[in-house]
Amino acid sequence: MLRKASQKVQPMSDQITYNKLVRDSIPEIISEDGKEPITHIADSKEYEMSLLNKLREEVEEFIEEPSEEEIADILEVLDALAKQYGFSGNSIKEAKREKAQARGAFNEKIILEKVILKSR
Repeated sequence: MLRKASQKVQPMSDQITYNKLVRDSIPEIISEDGKEPITHIADSKEYEMSLLNKLREEVEEFIEEPSEEEIADILEVLDALAKQYGFSGNSIKEAKREKAQARGAFNEKIILEKVILKSR
């Protein structure tokens, strides 16, 4: 049984506080492990902020240990952010294509070291 955060809980000596967005099945997985997840459903503003924090978390995990799984986590969060902001997959792909056409992609591995400003 899931308990809402607003409900009173008996004092527990063993608990971990997260206060972070988790995947939809995590509370059920926690319950199946014999533990009690305390959750609530975020409003739109909290959800947006939580997604941005989750994106930061997933990118940091990827930087620490690059893997396909971490890239998948990042893409999952980006998909949720796109949905939250009302962006369609097609419009994102088109914006990506247009930006690559106008400014290039990252295929040539170019590092900009500096720019010398010339006098007129």
